[in-house]
Amino acid sequence: MLLHAIVKGKVQGVYYRKFTKETADRLGLKGWVKNLPDGTVEVVAEGDEDKLKELLENLYKGPPLAEIIDIDYEFLNKDGGFTDFEIRY
Repeated sequence: MLLHAIVKGKVQGVYYRKFTKETADRLGLKGWVKNLPDGTVEVVAEGDEDKLKELLENLYKGPPLAEIIDIDYEFLNKDGGFTDFEIRY
């Protein structure tokens, strides 16, 4: 299963990508996270549905300096074929 999320708020320049990678690694998820030009952060994660929901809960919290306004997300029944979780640039 895949989680695709766009995180809105003060999420760039506050270690949000690093926080997301560390959380995904801890949960055993695969995929990626990257900053988008409009100031949002995009997350694509693959794994067990319960672990993806736990990641989503953590995305709403974020690191201490982040201010999350909203997250647009969807769960998809597909396989991304990822081998690890990476920060994309």
